[in-house]
Amino acid sequence: MPEYNALLSIKAAINDDTQSALASWDASTGYCAWRGVTCDPSRRHVTALDISNLGLSGTLSSDVGHLRYLRNLSVAANSFSGPIPVEISHSPNLRYLNLSNNGFNSSFPIQLSRLKNLQVLDLYNNNMTGEFPAQLSLLITLRHLNFGGNFFTGQIPPAIGTFSNLEYLSVSGNELTGYIPGEIGNLTELKELYIGYFNNFSGGIPKEIGNLSELIRFDAASCGLSGEIPVELSKLQNLDTLFLQVNGLSGSLTKELGKLRSLKSMDLSNNMLSGEIPPSFAELRNLTLLNLFRNKLTGSIPDFIGELPELEVLQLWENNFTGSVPQNLGTNGNLKEVDVSSNKLTGILPPNLCNGNKLQKIITLGNFLFGPIPESLGQCESLSRVRMGDNYLNGSIPKGLFSLPKLTQLELQDNLLSGTFPGTEKLSKSLGLICLSNNHLNGQLPSSIGNFAGVQKLLLDGNKFSGSIPSEIGNLQQLSKMDLSNNNFSGPILPEISKCKLLTYVDLSRNQFSSEIPTEITGMRILNYLNLSRNHLAGSIPASIASMQSLTSVDFSYNNLSGLVPSTGQFSYFNYTSFLGNPNLCGPYLWPCKEGNIGVQRPPKKGTLSPSMKLVLVLGLLVFSIAFAVVAIIKARSLKKTTEARAWKLTSFQRLDFTCNDILDCLKEDNIIGKGGAGIVYKGAMPNGEQVAVKRLASMSRAHVADFGLAKFLQDSGASESMSAIAGSYGYIAPEYAYTLKVDEKSDVYSFGVVLLELVTGKKPVGEFGDGIDIVQWVKKMTDGKKDEVLKILDSRLPTVPLHEVMHVFYVAMLCVEEQALDRPTMREVVQLLTELPKPASSNSGDSTVSESPATSNLASPATPPTKNSEDHQPESPDLLSI
Repeated sequence: MPEYNALLSIKAAINDDTQSALASWDASTGYCAWRGVTCDPSRRHVTALDISNLGLSGTLSSDVGHLRYLRNLSVAANSFSGPIPVEISHSPNLRYLNLSNNGFNSSFPIQLSRLKNLQVLDLYNNNMTGEFPAQLSLLITLRHLNFGGNFFTGQIPPAIGTFSNLEYLSVSGNELTGYIPGEIGNLTELKELYIGYFNNFSGGIPKEIGNLSELIRFDAASCGLSGEIPVELSKLQNLDTLFLQVNGLSGSLTKELGKLRSLKSMDLSNNMLSGEIPPSFAELRNLTLLNLFRNKLTGSIPDFIGELPELEVLQLWENNFTGSVPQNLGTNGNLKEVDVSSNKLTGILPPNLCNGNKLQKIITLGNFLFGPIPESLGQCESLSRVRMGDNYLNGSIPKGLFSLPKLTQLELQDNLLSGTFPGTEKLSKSLGLICLSNNHLNGQLPSSIGNFAGVQKLLLDGNKFSGSIPSEIGNLQQLSKMDLSNNNFSGPILPEISKCKLLTYVDLSRNQFSSEIPTEITGMRILNYLNLSRNHLAGSIPASIASMQSLTSVDFSYNNLSGLVPSTGQFSYFNYTSFLGNPNLCGPYLWPCKEGNIGVQRPPKKGTLSPSMKLVLVLGLLVFSIAFAVVAIIKARSLKKTTEARAWKLTSFQRLDFTCNDILDCLKEDNIIGKGGAGIVYKGAMPNGEQVAVKRLASMSRAHVADFGLAKFLQDSGASESMSAIAGSYGYIAPEYAYTLKVDEKSDVYSFGVVLLELVTGKKPVGEFGDGIDIVQWVKKMTDGKKDEVLKILDSRLPTVPLHEVMHVFYVAMLCVEEQALDRPTMREVVQLLTELPKPASSNSGDSTVSESPATSNLASPATPPTKNSEDHQPESPDLLSI
């Protein structure tokens, strides 16, 4: 009874059967009745053995080869290890072999290539090593081959093309290299092809892929592909899934992809694709998922995207899209996720994003969107994440937004939102993050804030909230980070804050808090950051804070605190700057306390100069400075007398004191003092002693450069033009010309951006900012990516111009002077942007003007990087001027 003994050997090689799955395998019953064993009813031979997913571990006995009549063998989803027994090849009738989801190792036994009837070979998710076996080509009857999730190396052999019956092929998740063989196009019956993930192929997608007319799913993600997407893919009329993400694909989105009418999911994200979304994509009417994020795509988001009837997921973040978000987006009623963050989008948000009440995520971080948040989002009960930070959104927070039952994350930071904190009693218990930083919100916090039972981060800094903090804030038992800094809160710091036992970060700085620091704060055992600076706190610093071992950073500076600074415990680690600005504090960080007098003056440190010596040094420096200034003034006046130019007015028929020959004698190389847009300027010394400037125009008075149309001029005049030919345009020329000596339309866009900056700032492109600094560099330095810093550089001669219009022109200018040419809009897009002036916030009685202060204007507070959630990618959104 060789089969009986073979089965017992298989059981004996299993060293762990915690579920007693093979308890029936004993001599008391016939082996045909054992679990997982199937026999031929007439001849009593074992024809199938299926012991998959039974929690077994051990090795697969080589005696499995004695099951000579076996047709199906599956040990999938267990914990078998060791090599695959070569004796399996002794079962010539084997058609189905599934060893997936185990720990089999070593190389693939080439003896298995003798199984001439094998149709399914599944080794997915094991630890197989060695080169991809070329001998598999002998298994000509194979229909399903899955080698994914192993450690195979080498190339996919060209012999792979001999599997004329193959319908399923997966080699993903290995360490394969080399080129994808063109012979793969011979697999004309193939329906599913998976070659991505952890492989690192050379070259691109072979055009022969277009021969796979039956292909339904093609996944070549994250496998090192380069080159362009072949147009031959358009032949795959049955394709419903195309995954090419995380590669190095370049070129434009080929319009031929619009012919894939059966396509449901397309992911081309994380590549280097450029250009615009082609109009042919409007034909993809079955598309449910469109991922194009992290590419270099430009242009606007086409309106037809909002008309795709089945679209559920749209992710376009981190590209260079301009224009507005399609206003019909969401009207199909199926939209679930939208992410258009980190682009250059403007305009208002679509009003019907949640038309079918299926929307779960809306992410628009880091754009230039303005206008109100759609009120309809306040009734979108399916919403779980709203991330709209770092835009120019205005108006109030939509009613009902805080009450959405599934909302877990709300980020509206760095906008122009106004109004009060919603005071509804019915608040979402699932909301974990509330970030409203750097807006214009005002009023008092409602007592209902204590109903946010699940909130973990409450970030309200950089607003205009006032009044006292409600005591109900102690109900936020899940709160770990609270930032209420830079507001107008007043009153005492409530001891109820100490009830939030999970707090690790508390920032109440830059407010109007008064009274004393509550001693209850020492009960917060895991607090590691505490900032109470720049308030009106009085009294002493509680000595019990020294026992808070988790506390690593504190700041009590610039208050009215008094008394002795504790020196024990955690206070021995704090920096002295944490106590500055409190005149009545004394102790180890400041100066010694005098008995009976807390407010003492700080004595000089050991080794410092005496007051009399300091006075002598100051007087000496003053005398030296005066003498130096006098000498400098005398020299400057004498130089001015010799070089000062006089106004020279010509009248009709005026007789000159020099001749044409005197002028021509000056046109020498040594006398060149500059090269302008229309010629060369020479210095000339006339016989009468006069110094004049002579400009020699180019032939036909043609300029050597026109800062608009520079690309056309250089292209027309040949590639040999040198930099000296455009010296007169310094300050307007795009930076890439310095190292490429090539210009195009985007060079003209840069020049136009410089002109816009001149218009907004009232300054010249060069010469006013120091050596080597032009207006673009100066603007970036002065604004530092912060919206409220822009007001400081605006031309003071624009007091009556609406501020929102000036800001919009400034934003367009900064787009035009992007350092990378690819990031700049086209002139057509610039014109479109300039015609899309934003409307001021409806809460204002009239347009704000340039003369307004930062506190009353439509500008946002200093921008802070938006909070990023790891599940949403997200990269930090670029600041306004991150170019």
